[in-house]
Amino acid sequence: MEACVLRFEIFYIMRWTLKPKPSEEKIKELASALGVNKIIATLLLQRGIETFEEAKAFFRPSLDELHDPYLMKDMDKAVERIEKAIAHKENILVYGDYDVDGTTSVALLSSYLKTFYPNVATYIPDRYNEGYGVSYQGIDFAEDNGFSLIIALDCGVKAIDKVAYASEKGIDFIICDHHRPGPELPKAVAVLDPKRDDCPYPFKELCGCGVGFKLAQALAANRGQTITDLLLYLDLVATAIGADIVPITGENRILAHYGLKVINGNPRVGFQAILQQVKKQQLTITDVVFLIAPRINAAGRMKHGNHAVTLLVETDIEKAVTWAAEIEQFNTDRRDADKRITEEALVQISENEEQERLTTVVYDQNWHKGVIGIVASRLTETYYRPTLVFTKSGEKLAASARSVKGFDVYNALESCSEHIEQFGGHKYAAGLTLFENDYEKFKEAFERVVSESIDRRLLQPEITIDLEIDLRDITPKFYRILRQFAPFGPGNMTPVFMTQGLKDVGYGKCVGDDKTHLRLVMTQGNSSQFTAIGFGLGQKHDIACTGQLFKAAYVVDENEWQGNVSLQLRLKDIKP
Repeated sequence: MEACVLRFEIFYIMRWTLKPKPSEEKIKELASALGVNKIIATLLLQRGIETFEEAKAFFRPSLDELHDPYLMKDMDKAVERIEKAIAHKENILVYGDYDVDGTTSVALLSSYLKTFYPNVATYIPDRYNEGYGVSYQGIDFAEDNGFSLIIALDCGVKAIDKVAYASEKGIDFIICDHHRPGPELPKAVAVLDPKRDDCPYPFKELCGCGVGFKLAQALAANRGQTITDLLLYLDLVATAIGADIVPITGENRILAHYGLKVINGNPRVGFQAILQQVKKQQLTITDVVFLIAPRINAAGRMKHGNHAVTLLVETDIEKAVTWAAEIEQFNTDRRDADKRITEEALVQISENEEQERLTTVVYDQNWHKGVIGIVASRLTETYYRPTLVFTKSGEKLAASARSVKGFDVYNALESCSEHIEQFGGHKYAAGLTLFENDYEKFKEAFERVVSESIDRRLLQPEITIDLEIDLRDITPKFYRILRQFAPFGPGNMTPVFMTQGLKDVGYGKCVGDDKTHLRLVMTQGNSSQFTAIGFGLGQKHDIACTGQLFKAAYVVDENEWQGNVSLQLRLKDIKP
């Protein structure tokens, strides 16, 4: 039996939580109506799909189901102001954040506007000199270059002082954001944000690029165009949906579905150039998240977000290939920095004996600001607790925050706001700046707030299992239907199954360069054999490979090897 060499990591006993099963009557009813088996019917019911019509909308997303963009508060004002700018030949500056959501938003709206109006330019703030969101430097740039209208995308809903500053200079703002507003809104011409308390828009979970797309949709309707005229922009929207980890339900599911069709069927030149680098056919939303998004992000992390926008709007393939090669180098540099800083942070945590805390807060003035968010994610995976990674940013400290499933880190930061200069973000990811002399006070306040409010069970990773099934239930037909549940993401995660009474037939071993992965060939009673791979599960070797029965949590997947495609199980965890 093969021994496994392990890296230094913390391994948790995972919580397995089985989703409640719908009533047998409902399962039978839906299975009969759709002509599917009970497992598929159960999975649909767990996703809130109870009728034939709802199932049809789920499996066959339709662009006709997109909401009227004019349902969004201030949309009429935004369109009116843009049309006025065009009529008066004003210069329009399309301004966006430096991450994937921001750069795709800027690429989308600027390239759409340029199809009928030339006086449009783009602006991405410098991550290091200007920081997140709307900046005074950006407004000064607009004034110096004769821009009288700024359209801010994926930022701006809290930029009260900046919008007032622009107003004094005679510059109007239209804000397209999806972050939670503060108690007061900026005095802009229009604030498009479905999370506004007074916004009646039916779907609240759009990403920033999604809000930008709704503005384009409203402009298109005003100009006698239809949704068909906007289809080619949906590759950008799908990329932002995946990268920003918004729920892939409702309108996002429709936009992601059609965006993936564009990416796989008729990708923009910039995507073609990226895909030449990664050599991948038929991308899923997961591929977009792990292959396209990090490369777009790398530009803003390591150099400047302008590089990403330039690539995304490029129409010449030779130029795009050059830009993509440059961005590929940024991505390599990003990976190197991420690895080094993560290792340094792990050493800092162990040396300071902070393992007993319920939060992880680390700081080094030399850490690269562009990768602290990724490092925060890695530390959260390792120690599984709310995490902040700080670095020096000019005269202040800047941090990226990440959280564990079920805990709202944004609310926790709000409770520590007396020690924070500026913050913004979401439930699971946020950013902030503070003054250096407030760092220790903030660190203690954050630990106290989390300790007083977090349910201790959330500090143990959880696997949510959709259903217990037998291996004999897994057939090619079953998998074909399962694939139609995609695109997967928050609100519609890849189904996770559990099977008991499993046995490895004797081929189980640790694999990978460092032997941290586990490969099994499993059977259940007299059922067919299935190959299973468990990434990072090498330490579970003795559970599966000593001839004893075990149970597994897994997703059903495909494995392609030398032209042969077969079903395989991707293990999430195993237990005796």
